[in-house]
Amino acid sequence: MVKKLKYISNYLSLMDKARGQNIEKMVGCVQVPLGLAGPLKGKFIPLATTEGALVASVNRGCKAISKSESFSVLVKEAGTTRGPVFKVNGVREAEKLINWVEKNTKLLKEVALQTEKHLSLIEVTHKMVGKNVWLRFNFKTDEAMGMNMVTVASEKIVELIERELEIECVSLSGNYCVDKKPSWLNFIEGRGKQVWVETVLSRKVVKEVLKTTPEKIVEVVYRKQLLGSVMSGSMGFNAHYANIVAGVFLATGQDMAHVVEGSMGVTTAEIEDSDLYFSIYLPSLMVGTVGGGTHLATQKEALEIMGLGGKKGDAIKLAEVIGGAVLAGELSLTAALASKDLARAHQKLGRGK
Repeated sequence: MVKKLKYISNYLSLMDKARGQNIEKMVGCVQVPLGLAGPLKGKFIPLATTEGALVASVNRGCKAISKSESFSVLVKEAGTTRGPVFKVNGVREAEKLINWVEKNTKLLKEVALQTEKHLSLIEVTHKMVGKNVWLRFNFKTDEAMGMNMVTVASEKIVELIERELEIECVSLSGNYCVDKKPSWLNFIEGRGKQVWVETVLSRKVVKEVLKTTPEKIVEVVYRKQLLGSVMSGSMGFNAHYANIVAGVFLATGQDMAHVVEGSMGVTTAEIEDSDLYFSIYLPSLMVGTVGGGTHLATQKEALEIMGLGGKKGDAIKLAEVIGGAVLAGELSLTAALASKDLARAHQKLGRGK
């Protein structure tokens, strides 16, 4: 049994910790039910949600995956970005700016490091059109999601560029980051953490736990997640990544606006020696285990349930857990559609009937 969270009703603790750091003009707090799915590979997954059937669905997916000996997770650091826009007098001055940045990247890295020891500038890329130049600064931010860190560092770099070249930065964020918006740039290049997760489920597990067949799941993925997304112009070739990402984000004190980036991704499924191969890919998962709301009492305990805190490597581990949860939730919902049980499950669990 997992113990109840001791801080779940500690309103005064929340008031003290949140004021001046997480919110302004605080008048209260909003209660959101918190459930636990799993375990998945030994870890329970906290999900904060008001949607009945979500925790049960993720839990069912965890059960199916746990009965499989095939489960792999890969996480890569894509970096946290900030993309200011500069106003130039034409393409020659644009070229001057770009060349200067390329020649002085080492100096820019030193300026960034002076603002925060847990931050390092990885690379600078650029785009130009007309009298505009965008620079995309990409940073490694250790265990923090890091948007505040990279904003401060980017400001110092921009100030240096303005002094040296007398070229004006119109906006510290020029939407080339791309922050808190769905974009093909983040889809292709990645942002935050890129996460790949896969499993192979036996035909027996699919039948007994998911109540359907591998063939039916593959067909739903092809016709719904893939073709349906193409026909609708969606940037998320999946069933409901945002559901699981939002649930874990809210439970663990992540920046909820980054759910829009976490909603992007691709689900694939195919038959492998009569069994079911199922995978998910999250190209832009912005997470951290320090900073933001992770220090608040309940959110801190939710991280502790997963054995996470501010230790080195914990942000990667959090991304792994979220990836596994997304795989479980995506698998279970797809199976519910394949078995035609979706409406019945929501009628029972989401409406109490």
